[in-house]
Amino acid sequence: MAEYGIARATARQALAVLINEGLAVPKRGSGVYVRRFKPIRRHGSRRLARDQWGQGRAIWEADTRGRPYTVDAVEIVRERAGESAARILDSTEVWVRRRRYSVDGRPVQYSTSCFPAELVEGTAITLPDTGPGGVYARLGDLGHAPAHFSEEVQARMPHPEEATLLGLPAGTPVIVVARTAYTAGGTPIELNTMILDAASYVLQYDFDA
Repeated sequence: MAEYGIARATARQALAVLINEGLAVPKRGSGVYVRRFKPIRRHGSRRLARDQWGQGRAIWEADTRGRPYTVDAVEIVRERAGESAARILDSTEVWVRRRRYSVDGRPVQYSTSCFPAELVEGTAITLPDTGPGGVYARLGDLGHAPAHFSEEVQARMPHPEEATLLGLPAGTPVIVVARTAYTAGGTPIELNTMILDAASYVLQYDFDA
């Protein structure tokens, strides 16, 4: 206010704009701070390449590039398939893996993966630790390696539970990525819905003309 000769209301409006754009974060009883988190560059094709998970590397290693990340709030259950999962996977029962991912100590993504129950029953996919290469390597072990992926991307405001899980400040939207994995024969083997903190990501997709 002193430096720019503006009214308190104008300064508050300016801070509100910065908060809504994801450039600043309000902390109750403390103030408003610059958001210093470096966005994650999510390369759509590179992270899913067979060279990544086929060599025992986690998909997230392609995203974080050496930055520390953790997986918490893990839930693995067998349940009746929801409408989308039942239609896409052609299965009435699914194994579901729900995980929250944090990078540099900050929650950035909540992911829900569904697999046909009859396909993955009794495998490491139903365990917290799926082993080197993750679920795609384990699907490969079963003879159902993913060969094609389809992703749909949508932006919206978060539901209250999503905002709580990701610790989102007011005004921060989310990116919803719905990905289906298919075998070489075209059989769908996974439906993964990912809720991303929009302020934490840059989505990159490379393709030829």
